[in-house]
Amino acid sequence: MAMRRASSLIAYAIACCLGWPAQAQDYPAHPIRIIVPTQAGGVSDILSRTFANKVQNATGATVVVENRTGANGVLAADYVAKSTPDGYTVYLGFQGTQSVLPHVEPKLPYDPTRDFAPVVLLATGPAVLVVHPSMPARSVKELVELAKAKPGAYSYASAGFGTTHHLAAEMFKLAAGVDLTGVTYRGAAPANQDVIAGHVPIEFDNLGLAVNNIRSGAVRPLAITAKDRSPLLPDVPTMAEAGYPSVIAQSWFAFFVPAKTPRPAIDWLNRQANEVFSDPAMRDQFLRQGLVLPLGSPEFLGQHVAEETQRWGEVIRKAKITLPN
Repeated sequence: MAMRRASSLIAYAIACCLGWPAQAQDYPAHPIRIIVPTQAGGVSDILSRTFANKVQNATGATVVVENRTGANGVLAADYVAKSTPDGYTVYLGFQGTQSVLPHVEPKLPYDPTRDFAPVVLLATGPAVLVVHPSMPARSVKELVELAKAKPGAYSYASAGFGTTHHLAAEMFKLAAGVDLTGVTYRGAAPANQDVIAGHVPIEFDNLGLAVNNIRSGAVRPLAITAKDRSPLLPDVPTMAEAGYPSVIAQSWFAFFVPAKTPRPAIDWLNRQANEVFSDPAMRDQFLRQGLVLPLGSPEFLGQHVAEETQRWGEVIRKAKITLPN
């Protein structure tokens, strides 16, 4: 009797262990939802809808994009973190919710490391340091000399607290040892307008947004915050070439799922993303927007998030950045 009972328990355990692989053969059997923390039309939304459309056409799977805005992405991230880990709820995460906010928001309702599993790094985009044409500085070296000659006299525009604009400028201040005054705006558009108008002379703008203003002569580029020069601005040096190799700042966008999501579902999503965004025409399309598509494995994304979290944590601590009241 005891042996029969033990055999039954072993058989039950094996059946439970084999349950997901059996289901995995049918995955996805239900619609997949991608939760986007921004409004329609932005980079996060475009990446998600591109993935959804291409995957539906290629596999027949139903993929739905939902925009859940609010609280700098916290609402969307928390929603996914607390969702059932079955592979049917995906979060389009970015540096703010996954690497920056944990250092400045003590009451964050989720833990980016504990509550999420990485899927794939979709896109990265550097910032470019620009100045108004009235500024005499034509290089990073000259800008630093001007700023050191008049500490606090020059200001920089940022698109909001914790954005790439903001953190790249604070990183540069630390690396160069200069005193610049931050002017915070509600979004990139008003920040760009005031820089173009000459009200604020300095900005770290997203490369894709800055290209047209640079080509029209509305602003002057000094350096980009990437490891390599951009094909969009081949004559503009990197911050490393300008003497500040530690100033690496990029916006990035990636797929995450709730922790404990079965690996077969993660692998399916990763494989589809790599296939969709490896298309040369697709890569050229996003490159024209200042974005590179790294892709790769879930482990590659996990390492990227860890490095970004450490990098921004150091900047936030050294610059003594805190949430505005």
